[in-house]
Amino acid sequence: MEITDIKIRKATAEGKLKAYVNVTFDDCFVVHNLKIIDGKDGAFIAMPSRKTQTGEYRDVAHPISPEFRAKMQEKILEAYEKADTLEEIGPEEV
Repeated sequence: MEITDIKIRKATAEGKLKAYVNVTFDDCFVVHNLKIIDGKDGAFIAMPSRKTQTGEYRDVAHPISPEFRAKMQEKILEAYEKADTLEEIGPEEV
């Protein structure tokens, strides 16, 4: 499975959230609203999640293997760093 498209929308609000990302796989499957977070050890990606009835957050979609997660993160962060112009969005648009 290959990543065939990455769309990045920069978050305008101050804080650790830097951008939202849509990732397309093999030109036939897309996952929306991954997040780029500025963590204490550097930037990382967070999978889209949903709040459960107990108040905890669970990923809606996620890689099965650590190797694929690392590959996804590398490609997404590389695209984020290379992007000259990022579509800016505010929290009300998510």
